[in-house]
Amino acid sequence: MGRVTVDLNLLTALEALLEEASVTRAAQRLGLSQPALSASLARLRRYYGDELLRRVGNSYELTPLATTLKQRASAALDGVDRVFAAQPVFDPETAHREFVLLGSDYGISIVGRALSRLLAERAPRLRLRLGQHTPQVVDHAAEVLRTIDGIILPHGFLLDLPSTDLYEDRWMVIAATGNSRIGASVTMDDLAALPWALVYHGPTSYAPAARQLQMLGVEPRVQVVIESFYALPEVIAGTDRISLVQGRLAERLTARGDVRVLPCPFDAVPLVQALWWHPMNELDPAHAWLRDLLVEACSTLPPA
Repeated sequence: MGRVTVDLNLLTALEALLEEASVTRAAQRLGLSQPALSASLARLRRYYGDELLRRVGNSYELTPLATTLKQRASAALDGVDRVFAAQPVFDPETAHREFVLLGSDYGISIVGRALSRLLAERAPRLRLRLGQHTPQVVDHAAEVLRTIDGIILPHGFLLDLPSTDLYEDRWMVIAATGNSRIGASVTMDDLAALPWALVYHGPTSYAPAARQLQMLGVEPRVQVVIESFYALPEVIAGTDRISLVQGRLAERLTARGDVRVLPCPFDAVPLVQALWWHPMNELDPAHAWLRDLLVEACSTLPPA
């Protein structure tokens, strides 16, 4: 099947119309007249055979197709920007570019501090955008990575994508300071008996150490699932719940004093954090520079 030929200006109009859900606001955003954008909307409606924006009272709402197109249009424009931003050489001191990385709040916090410092020193005109991934992003990583620079994620989740290791971390157990059901240490029996709070608990999103625990015959009795490592103390403090946490987070999570961190009672396989990217970026000079900088930044991290 051949490629569909579409005016890129229509793509820009589509993205603005779907983001704003208003011809007037979209026209203002693009610096166009309202009649000009209304004409673009008419062309888009003919092309898709769909209203896209349906008037409801004094406003518009997106049709089901428009809702589907909204994220795709934004991703497509990001891809276009990357195509035209590509250069045969990359000079970090003069380049104007935005790098986009996704990861868990834990991964972003560990990498972000060291990386942002080096960027400020060596590439003051570059911008770094750090966002939090979701299980859906991980499940569709190959597609998502076409529009961003990388995903910071431990080994064990992605296959057939290039990566480079960043740092290693170890697993520990976190519990409420006042949890009277455990003493100065945690046993395997405690892990089986106590209720759990887990981060990213699902078929394709989980703490690797929790999966290892299942392989050892202990099925965590999960009471709470939360998509933030930093929020774990909020659902553990004042309860009997326990969880697994990365060693590099331990000091930060226990700062308030309402939770404590204890040694893991089984030989948990260390977490190896890595940067993953799409193969199309393999030879891009700017991307190669970013990868090297990330590795250098993480080499300055103290031991877990």
